[in-house]
Amino acid sequence: MNETTINIGLMGLGVVGSGVLRIIREKARVLAMETDRDLRVKKILVRDREKARGVDVEPALLTCDPGDILDDPSIHIVIELIGGVEPAYTYAKRAIQAGKHLVTGNKDVMANHGPELLRLANEQNVDVYFEASVGGGIPLIGSFRSDLVANEIHEIYAIINGTTNYILTRMSREGAALADVLAEAQRLGFAEADPTKDVEGIDAAYKLAILTSLAFRTQVDPAAIYHEGIMQLEPADFRYAQDLGYVIKLLALARQDNGRYEAAVHPALVPQSAPLASVDGVYNAVYVVGDLVGNVMFYGRGAGSEPTASAIVADVIDVAHNIICGVTNRIPYSIDTAKSLKPLDEIETRFYFRLWAADRPGVLAKIATVCGTHSISIASVIQKEADPVNQTAELVFTTHDAYERAMQAAVQDIAALDVVTRVAGFLRIVDVGESV
Repeated sequence: MNETTINIGLMGLGVVGSGVLRIIREKARVLAMETDRDLRVKKILVRDREKARGVDVEPALLTCDPGDILDDPSIHIVIELIGGVEPAYTYAKRAIQAGKHLVTGNKDVMANHGPELLRLANEQNVDVYFEASVGGGIPLIGSFRSDLVANEIHEIYAIINGTTNYILTRMSREGAALADVLAEAQRLGFAEADPTKDVEGIDAAYKLAILTSLAFRTQVDPAAIYHEGIMQLEPADFRYAQDLGYVIKLLALARQDNGRYEAAVHPALVPQSAPLASVDGVYNAVYVVGDLVGNVMFYGRGAGSEPTASAIVADVIDVAHNIICGVTNRIPYSIDTAKSLKPLDEIETRFYFRLWAADRPGVLAKIATVCGTHSISIASVIQKEADPVNQTAELVFTTHDAYERAMQAAVQDIAALDVVTRVAGFLRIVDVGESV
């Protein structure tokens, strides 16, 4: 082993992997000065060695055999950028078991198997770094693991999916239909050909699981996080949101109190005065409330080759420092298994719902009666649109705080009223802090 060189095995040479390779090459001198070692990519795992790539690479570096990296004792750091759970999880586990440090940007692996891999790394005296798994180039993971460690984190509110934020921004500004904006996002490369994980809130739920695990020091199952997407939203919801002083965001939120925590992903009305309301386009932001630091917001580009590759290389430098100093697990990972996830139906918040009903006297009284039956107090009512042909009117309601189970039951009963044509919109109102 050359003591002046740290050897790296790169697993995956897609958009981010190519960015990592490019940074290590182009900034070799700076990185060597920072680490006092040469960072050398010794082997790169790919599916097809003959595939044309966006970065020049020597054919001898490429391999289709993971063993060329995992079984090579001279490789110190494995960078896993394959994506998905398998085979990435298996490779990550094998790397740790082989005594190699792991750097990954894989949210699927870390959300599902992060605690296991971190415990295994502790046993093997190696490090696992995963800054790029949430928020691309935004320094979130390190902040939760070290900078905010003295705090008890009470609340997290996050916009952590750039695809949906781009779509919602366009719908809010232009009044465009969701299907049209989604198609445009796909043409521009902001959305995948199959955008299901983005538009259904699944991607955000996985990222929230990672943040919640770190912030609340507990093990969070991403499958247990309630997630609701944006496909049901209509232009009318954005118009009324603006009239009410809100914007619509796909919000990932987590809060803890008295040994229990809540975690959910869903569209929400956010006050126009809140910092998160101004996070537009493909940008991400995470708003944190801690007992000591108060309110803090992290903001930046949450995806893309350069921001994500930047986070990966930063982790590699941290690991290199640890190797040089002969230390591992400087930031121990511990969890509180006593904390439990609060069921969604026990969560209390304000609500917005929009419906079409018969345009005649007595309708509001019937709807108010249903709400009262379920102990729901109406805060405001708006009626702007009417259809003289069908003799119907569009009504928008907001409520005071109510339990989720009560609100869901009330909406079902309201939809069943003979005077109601359709419940067209249903959203939660989240009064995020208005300052940082």
